[in-house]
Amino acid sequence: MKEPFKIAVNDRYQFDVTPDAAQTLDIVPNGEQAFQALQDGQSYQIRLLEANYPNRYFLLEVNGHRFKVQISDYYERLIQQMGLNVASVQKQNIIKAPMPGLVLQINVAEGQTVQKGDTLLILEAMKMENVIKATNEAVIKSVKVQKGAAVEKGQVMLEME
Repeated sequence: MKEPFKIAVNDRYQFDVTPDAAQTLDIVPNGEQAFQALQDGQSYQIRLLEANYPNRYFLLEVNGHRFKVQISDYYERLIQQMGLNVASVQKQNIIKAPMPGLVLQINVAEGQTVQKGDTLLILEAMKMENVIKATNEAVIKSVKVQKGAAVEKGQVMLEME
């Protein structure tokens, strides 16, 4: 299926990017969490400040300006249209690694109460730091990983109640 990705910038501007167009983007790594992009002869310096995979948004700094970029694909939009957005109805009590990586920092301890949006831990993957945040208010039941530990995709890192 060649349905376009819907991109929203700062909850204001929206546009579509086809999968074919996304593959032709000229973006190269330029340091830790930094990239350089070329578009129509113009160079852009990009830094990834935050990646929120459950909510599908990224906080980027492009040439010194911050942008919140939200991405949805055809299936995400279909789920929303059907009213089946599970994340909004169900609390997330098990935090799993979204990708293989290295645990750089753990910001919580067992018994601690966290609020939606609180940073739980930081996972390094492909030389990028990924901030894993709480998706709801909860109490940390157990921490299943240690700082410096390597984790596999889908590995349980935290349990909450």
